[in-house]
Amino acid sequence: MLTLVEICAYDQKWPSDFTAAEVLLRTRLAKYIVSIDHIGSTSVPDLAAKPVIDIDITVSSLADIPDASAKLIKVGFEPRGNRYDDDMWAFLWKQRTPQIRAYLCPPSNRTHERRILFRDYLRQHDEAAAAYAALKRRLADQFPYDGDRYTSEKSAFISEIVERALKDGA
Repeated sequence: MLTLVEICAYDQKWPSDFTAAEVLLRTRLAKYIVSIDHIGSTSVPDLAAKPVIDIDITVSSLADIPDASAKLIKVGFEPRGNRYDDDMWAFLWKQRTPQIRAYLCPPSNRTHERRILFRDYLRQHDEAAAAYAALKRRLADQFPYDGDRYTSEKSAFISEIVERALKDGA
């Protein structure tokens, strides 16, 4: 089944949607959790986004991933795998609105670190956030039913912003 790549205006409820999800995740995964971070476009105030709350869950170690995964599945998350072989296991919870996409990762995960750099840079640089929103709208129009292509076409912009963030932090 094809799914529309939908970009909508920022929703002021997204931070509280994240908080509600965080409470649930902390309750279910308490003994495994190092940190829970709201990532993705819904974590950047005023940024247009797909109405999906993205959450990175850092667990104590790689060895905790199977047990933590089982607990997410028991709650109703659908496993989506480790698609990019980067020790980030994806899960989607469709049973609520907005949907929740959670990722389990071990400490010091490079993908997680890059996501935090990207999020924080956009939070601090309105012009970069506006450029990203424009790119996302253009790509959603260009690839309305091809989420993989939509995502891959954003990668050069994301890499550029992460590089800027690394330089600024140096």
